[in-house]
Amino acid sequence: MTRYRRYRRQGGTYFFTVNLSDRSASHLTDHIGALRQALAVTRAERWMQIDAMVILPDHLHAIWTLPAGDADFSTRWRLIKSRFSRAVGLKQPRNASQASKNEHGLWQRRFWEHCIRDEADYAAHLAYCWGNPVKHGLVTRAVDWPYSSLHRDIRNGLAGEEWQG
Repeated sequence: MTRYRRYRRQGGTYFFTVNLSDRSASHLTDHIGALRQALAVTRAERWMQIDAMVILPDHLHAIWTLPAGDADFSTRWRLIKSRFSRAVGLKQPRNASQASKNEHGLWQRRFWEHCIRDEADYAAHLAYCWGNPVKHGLVTRAVDWPYSSLHRDIRNGLAGEEWQG
């Protein structure tokens, strides 16, 4: 079995990309309430600060800061993915490995993470989250995408005028 090497810094800030297995699907936005519920329940059990998040139809990006003494982002993602999968009840074709692990096949098994190094790295990944719906041609202005923490950050005065449309 392949053992992935992940950089784990307790209390660290991380950027994530998490994908559905079917990249042509729109399950994340079609079932946004179930995803929000899965996030809320997981966050209540295993707190993390959600610095930024953008939900697109087939994938999402997030920036999280974990509590001091905690570097376990993998368990959080496992819980979010499994709760969402159970809530929406969608199953994709599964291979033998997925079936043996009782996976629904809805998500790509792995996710991509990057430990944020400094303020410039944080700013670059924050802009990537906010701008991703524009990059994918879903909207022409980031502020027009409804499933983004950009709206929260505008309300809190954290987003510059260039993001406010």
